[in-house]
Amino acid sequence: MTKSKHTAPMFERVALIGIGLIGSSISHAARRAGVVGSFVGSARTPATLETAMRLGLIDQGFITAAEAAEDADLVILCTPVGLCGPIAKEISRHLKPGAILTDVGSVKAAIVRDVAPHVPEGVHFVPGHPIAGTEQSGPEAGFAELFDGRWCILTPEPHTDGAAVEKLKAFWEALGSKVEIMAPEHHDLVLAITSHVPHLIAYNIVNTAANLERVTDSEVIKFSAGGFRDFTRIAASDPVMWRDIFLNNKEAVLDMLGRFTEDLTALQRAIRFGEGETLHRLFTEARAVRRGIIEAGQDTPAPDFGRAAATTSPTDAK
Repeated sequence: MTKSKHTAPMFERVALIGIGLIGSSISHAARRAGVVGSFVGSARTPATLETAMRLGLIDQGFITAAEAAEDADLVILCTPVGLCGPIAKEISRHLKPGAILTDVGSVKAAIVRDVAPHVPEGVHFVPGHPIAGTEQSGPEAGFAELFDGRWCILTPEPHTDGAAVEKLKAFWEALGSKVEIMAPEHHDLVLAITSHVPHLIAYNIVNTAANLERVTDSEVIKFSAGGFRDFTRIAASDPVMWRDIFLNNKEAVLDMLGRFTEDLTALQRAIRFGEGETLHRLFTEARAVRRGIIEAGQDTPAPDFGRAAATTSPTDAK
């Protein structure tokens, strides 16, 4: 997907707090669209900053988030969810009036809870979540096409300045995303079933396979079928990021996990008692969901048995 460049930047100075897969992809996509004058950034390690500078992801790097946020028109928190609150506190006094503060976290109610109290008067806080990602991480993992055709959800509070929300919406659209506005709590419920519980299942089934006494590790790797390979791809996602997601969206995840457990018990019963019609009905209903995802443009029907393009195919891993 080729995006036309804007005649003038939407933001003169953008600060990326954290420069991993999402942060680096934002830089690539924004430069492609011509919507940012310059990028500055901060990272936890000097090595990450050096890599980001070498790749041209940022024009200037800082060790502290506060230094990076100084004079920025848009500040994007691209760190694990658990770090967003402390970082917001750190940069609070350095945010200039009129600036927009946002994030890319997969949990929104906790972000509002932890970040909003530190946002000074005159700064516009618009939480966000681009539903795009791969199992790769780090500044070298990013690419401009990551957000193309994918959804970005914004969860502003009711009193948030409407012009700031519209500007951030236009920014994500320029990066290739489709944008939806919703309440933080509803976002967390939706993502619990579409992303968080699937990741939890993936982590669990991969660990179960790895710990089977009657099946060796080499057999798990050698004879892995397509379904298991998909689980391992999802389970390769950043452990720190997903630890924070589950700790900060526990109510919605446990709610959806309870429903999943009940449905799994029904499947178990159908298999135990040979209820073929029940199994066929449930599998047919599930197949229809897959077709709906393809029709909505969120995946393609093309076969990819070896997952050769895993590093460039967006997933819901974020």
